[in-house]
Amino acid sequence: MMRRLGCALIVAVLASPALAQAARTDFEDLRPKDMQFPDGLGFQELPISPVPEELLPQTPAETETPSDAQTVSSAVFGQKVDAAYGAYQRGYYLTALDLALPRAEKGDAPAQTLIAEIYSKGLGVPENLASAASWYGLASKNGDPLATFELAMAYQDGRGVTKDRKRAAELFKTAADAGNMMAKYNLGLLHVEGVYAEPSLTKAAQLIGEAANSGIAEARYDYAGMLAEGAGVAPDPAGATEQFRLAAEDGLIPAQVEYATSLYLGKGVPVDRAAAASWYARAADAGNPVAQNRYAKLLAAGEGVTLNLEDAAMYRALSRRQGLKDPQLDKLLASILPEELARAEERARFWPSPPPTRVAANTTPAPVAAPADAPLN
Repeated sequence: MMRRLGCALIVAVLASPALAQAARTDFEDLRPKDMQFPDGLGFQELPISPVPEELLPQTPAETETPSDAQTVSSAVFGQKVDAAYGAYQRGYYLTALDLALPRAEKGDAPAQTLIAEIYSKGLGVPENLASAASWYGLASKNGDPLATFELAMAYQDGRGVTKDRKRAAELFKTAADAGNMMAKYNLGLLHVEGVYAEPSLTKAAQLIGEAANSGIAEARYDYAGMLAEGAGVAPDPAGATEQFRLAAEDGLIPAQVEYATSLYLGKGVPVDRAAAASWYARAADAGNPVAQNRYAKLLAAGEGVTLNLEDAAMYRALSRRQGLKDPQLDKLLASILPEELARAEERARFWPSPPPTRVAANTTPAPVAAPADAPLN
């Protein structure tokens, strides 16, 4: 799971909408392609180091006849299977806890981090943030950069420990120096804020750029804004658009809006109104009000997409619902027929589902048979 500081630091400093911080609602495996797991089991970002030989469980099942799952994991890791991590990834959290505890008690940092994750997320056990922070602390002292980063986030947010942003900044620095990319990203944001780290856009750009190049979507998005503004780095419109593109393809919705805008205006790339419309549509269908407004304009003008006033009015209604009003769009829709407008607003009411099917008002009811004893006329 990608973690970041919960404040719009770069926005406050640069006043750039391109750098607005966005809450992620999806979580993807953002590791390098050769480190991703191919079996679709939804692995979380929790790298566990090779287990010391003497700490591996020695059972006939593991030493003599490896299971298919172990064979697959061995091929992926290129090393002996981490039994505790394997159990964790497959949802056997109590088994993972039982396997990790003996290792953790002997000072194995990855096992301590695994236990901290289990308590932090309440997986198979009641959530216990204080215990999680304690285990993260032990693993951090034993040299696990991931644990140091998670402990920094705990101090940053006051989860299981007393909130202490100064201590969090120190831990981010330690984890960043050890190579943790999310720590570098968060440390970069602290350099932008300039309160708990030296105010330096140059250092911020360097750290956020490293995190962006490692594949972190939020870092790509923020680094794109810095490249566009020339904040801490030389202005590079083409580089900014490329970073927006990468973040957009990662599924970051605000990046999709920014990339669409770059394509529409030709910022660092040739103008491509059709591609811009396509990206606006994607973000609009994900519920972004800015994208809904801009896609409505393109639909109303027939620019980059087939002219469709009814669809334009529907997206206008959706953006209005979120408080975005636009007189220019209203003028573009001035010629819409009343029945088209009614259909558009009805569709918006039920969006993203279609309106329920209605029985036609002029349907003629079936004739009722006369009683057997009724008189004939």
